[in-house]
Amino acid sequence: MDKIIPISADKVSDIREYKKELRTQCKAIRENMKPDAKSQRDENIFGKIISSTAYSKSSIILTYVSTDIEVDTFRLINKAIEDKKRVAVPRCIDGTRDMDFYFIKSTDDLEKGSFGVLEPDPQKCVKAYAFETALCIIPGLAFDMQGYRLGYGKGYYDRFLSAHPKLIKMGICYCSCTCNELIHGRYDVGADFLVTEKYLRRITRERRIRNE
Repeated sequence: MDKIIPISADKVSDIREYKKELRTQCKAIRENMKPDAKSQRDENIFGKIISSTAYSKSSIILTYVSTDIEVDTFRLINKAIEDKKRVAVPRCIDGTRDMDFYFIKSTDDLEKGSFGVLEPDPQKCVKAYAFETALCIIPGLAFDMQGYRLGYGKGYYDRFLSAHPKLIKMGICYCSCTCNELIHGRYDVGADFLVTEKYLRRITRERRIRNE
């Protein structure tokens, strides 16, 4: 399979099965991606992020720490630190579906945490509270053209984004894991920008967007 094929909304009887099937498709596409192809796509996405107005105007970068099947963020983290921006990454709060962001000075401040993902060491890092000048890089297994995402099903980012509606949000994803429309709930928070290896798309919805 070269690209995800979502079921038409009018044929979906169980949203959980719909999301489960899409997650399976996305993971298969990413796991079967050849290393050289993935590296080139990651490079293209990185270039589009750092050349964007959203990035240049933001003094704080909130970003996930990538795993093997995700769009790489390690180069972005290092570049943002080099550019004198404050970089914060998430740490899951034990026993909840919430997360906090902590500022890091380098990837040496990371340790293996929830689900085997690298997280900031709270003994070394300062918790982030104010996000008025922040750009949030959002992970997703899939995105649609309205900026809505398919996550891993844990709800961490959904809760965080809902609590910080003024954040500028940039979803990053491979083209093969994008589609015209995903089924989403009325309270889901869409990205303001979608970046793939082929384009940076500004999402135009009713609410006002600060950058670009």
